Amino acid sequence: MNTLSLLLADDHDVVRTGLRLYFTYDASITVVGEASDGRQAVDRARALRPAVILMDIEMPLLSGLEATRMIIQDRPDAKVIMLSAHSSNAYVERAIEYGAVGYLPKQESPRVVRHAISIVQEGGTYFSPSLSPSSPCIGTPARGDHGSSTTLLSLTPRELEVLQLITDGLSNKMVAARLGICIKTAEKHREHLMRKLDIHDIAGLTRYVLCSGLFGGIVQSA
Repeated sequence: MNTLSLLLADDHDVVRTGLRLYFTYDASITVVGEASDGRQAVDRARALRPAVILMDIEMPLLSGLEATRMIIQDRPDAKVIMLSAHSSNAYVERAIEYGAVGYLPKQESPRVVRHAISIVQEGGTYFSPSLSPSSPCIGTPARGDHGSSTTLLSLTPRELEVLQLITDGLSNKMVAARLGICIKTAEKHREHLMRKLDIHDIAGLTRYVLCSGLFGGIVQSA
């Protein structure tokens, strides 16, 4: 059976040890390496090419955010989930800008971490429901721009459904299954809503929904 390769990047030994032990009992995941600082995370991501990386934000030598940026530049298909003691939207938005596809506060249980990994593995995103929507979002377009009421009214009910499902972390395949449509139709709906909102990537859609308050402002798993 093929297993998902996972890299653990955290400067606290106890965090890495706890996660490694937890995944020892999961036959579908193999922890291929660990890193205790940001530079190690970049080097080991390049050498080991893990499918998913659990990345702490605050680490010595290089921050987890900067390490994520460098990893994604080198390998755009890498999937980084941030683990952090910080839960404000300012940190979440920066993580999205730097290329993360998930964000979990460190108080989440290993079971939730495993669920997040399964979501991003399928091409979705996972941002913990426990994140606070009250913090300011840096660099987010004002609602008079992409999020104007006129623009939102131009979206069809189906496009709004697709927008919510995409920013809830569902891949095109999962959106199609949820709505009972074919994958190509789901892709077309996504293309149309991106063009109407003038936002051209999933990270941009996620940031907009998270920071604008649309659908309650918090991106969750389905």
